[in-house]
Amino acid sequence: MANVGFVGLGVMGSRMAEKLMAMGHRVTSYNRTREKAQGLIDKGMHWAGTPREVAVEADVIFTSISDATAMSAITEGPDGLLAGLGPGKVLVDMSTVSPESSRALAAKVRETGADMLDAPVSGTVATLLEGKLLIMVGGRKETFERVKPLLEDLTSAPVAGKGPKVSYLGENGMALVMKIAMNLSLAVQMLAFSEGVLLAEKSGIPRQTAVEAFIRSAVASPMVIYRSPFLTKLPDEAWHTVNMMQKDMLLALELGRRVDVPLPTTAIANQFLTAARGMGYMQKDFAVLFKVLAEMSGLKDE
Repeated sequence: MANVGFVGLGVMGSRMAEKLMAMGHRVTSYNRTREKAQGLIDKGMHWAGTPREVAVEADVIFTSISDATAMSAITEGPDGLLAGLGPGKVLVDMSTVSPESSRALAAKVRETGADMLDAPVSGTVATLLEGKLLIMVGGRKETFERVKPLLEDLTSAPVAGKGPKVSYLGENGMALVMKIAMNLSLAVQMLAFSEGVLLAEKSGIPRQTAVEAFIRSAVASPMVIYRSPFLTKLPDEAWHTVNMMQKDMLLALELGRRVDVPLPTTAIANQFLTAARGMGYMQKDFAVLFKVLAEMSGLKDE
């Protein structure tokens, strides 16, 4: 059993904290709103009043935060994580932020005597529950080896034979480069999938029939399979909101600009995410891109 901390109990963070508890670890957590954590507290999770208290209490602290601004809010100041870190502790940040901001935070963490890994994930709530989550890790190799068992617990599968998926990618920031490179495809695929289904539907093929044909075809990526039901009904709790997806796309576009890689499909998908925000869908799952296209084509979808 490890003494673990977790800061940020959003859609994925709460599930990961719960999985660590289920694997037998002692988990101390903090979230801006305690109400969102109450269900886990009722199951035995320890509650801390500040991020600093989490860092003091735990040996390995996980963070899953929305963006760099939120990360600064939970790490800086007298009640921040940095104030509670010290020699022997490890911060494992699972957020999707820019590689540069992550490397800057890692430098601050090392000034305390602790160490830091960036460990963004590829997957959704469904892949986490199925044991198909991929965790990519950047940082010192020896620190990675130390916390690897905990990461493997997060990726463990309920069915024997499905091994954990934890990949070490190099120095700090490299895992985030990989995550950004992967995530741009999600919105691009969702846009293309939506175009195809809408084209079929407006030509006379029932939507569900078109969706079923797609998920049985060669273009059926995991993203298409997992989000195909959302073309009929969006989830009440977004897996990844329009705002979050656009943050990822902007990170990709900035990285592409810096390394001189043109990203034309990323730029187009990003414009449709802007349209979704303009239509008031910023907190919906980014699968709402289908609804955006449908409304632009004159199809009013209830």
